[in-house]
Amino acid sequence: MQDIANSHLFSPFTLGGVTLPNRIVIAPMQMYEAEDGFANDWHLAHLGRFAIARAGLVFTEVLCVEPRGRSTYRDCGIWKDEHIAPLGRIAELLRRCGSVPGAQIGHCGPKAARQKPWDGLRPLGAEDAARGEPPWTPVASTAEPSAEGYHVPAALTLAEIAAVVDAFGQGARRVAAAGFDVLDIHAAHGYLIHTFLSPVANKRTDAYGGDRHGRMRFALEVAAAVRANFPAPKPILFRLSCIDRVDSGWDMADTLVLAAELRARGIDAIDCSSGGIRGANSLAVFDKIGGPPPGYQVPFAAEIRSRLGMPTMAVGLITEPAHAEDILAQGQADLVAIGREALYDPNWPLHAAIALAGKPDNQRQFGYWPPNYGWWLQYRERQQARRPAR
Repeated sequence: MQDIANSHLFSPFTLGGVTLPNRIVIAPMQMYEAEDGFANDWHLAHLGRFAIARAGLVFTEVLCVEPRGRSTYRDCGIWKDEHIAPLGRIAELLRRCGSVPGAQIGHCGPKAARQKPWDGLRPLGAEDAARGEPPWTPVASTAEPSAEGYHVPAALTLAEIAAVVDAFGQGARRVAAAGFDVLDIHAAHGYLIHTFLSPVANKRTDAYGGDRHGRMRFALEVAAAVRANFPAPKPILFRLSCIDRVDSGWDMADTLVLAAELRARGIDAIDCSSGGIRGANSLAVFDKIGGPPPGYQVPFAAEIRSRLGMPTMAVGLITEPAHAEDILAQGQADLVAIGREALYDPNWPLHAAIALAGKPDNQRQFGYWPPNYGWWLQYRERQQARRPAR
């Protein structure tokens, strides 16, 4: 096999005190399979297959730091110590398979108390209550719903803000206890932290609202609490909607200021996304134009990396290995995250290794694959090569 060690995608990368074997990241993706926040064997199998495929870093879905911060009743949680043990099994498996185990924590804020996506992703109502899933009152920076027809959230009081900051810190402590080596804080897509950052959502007049300094206060307090509870040199990423994609919303100039402040508080990299402050999901703004183009969020990662010299992770419809390689080769990001493409092809990292090796289809080799897969597949190739042409 041609040496893929010369590729950017398969080169190691050190973030904080953790070295990833390659730059391929499996992004956090909510799966709606938990009960009372507990991860189970389904999550173990789901995430384990990406580690078998040799992704460098595999993230859990967002682990909610308190029950009212769940999007649905089936979200995973990290709000109590009992959640540590089943998550620890996942971290152990990921590490055993050669991937670095990562966890994301967050709070869905006004996008809480919803149905599962395939049930409609609408606010829980009377019919849901009748089948055992009654709605609850979400919380946000301001008492305004994030989408038409959504529950009106309660604006957090100062005491409640302090309690949520502490919940993030305790969530980070539990993630560390479970054995995860990388942590990502979800502050994008209209979730709780984003509602404080965005001038579209934050109408507060106290210390947590008003100008950019006030609107950043909650995010920075969360970052400090998480850093204090997630031991250095283990790295922390901060997932941002770098722009709101809404008039007079949070923009790239704001993101650059915030990223610098986050770095000063011990955040190691920015996980660059966009949108979601208004509407059910972060891609709704593209519905009228046929969807976003591949790599549509890469420029945000590139600008932060260029302007601040801060590591970034690129996300957003990156599906082709050559595209991922180009992003890294051009210095637009340090890591490339794939999500839905990994659901479609769990072996994406292994197929990327073959694609970037530059071998023709009839000379595929499997040296990068786990030997208990690769040996058999190489044998299969030899057997197929001996078959007479039809």
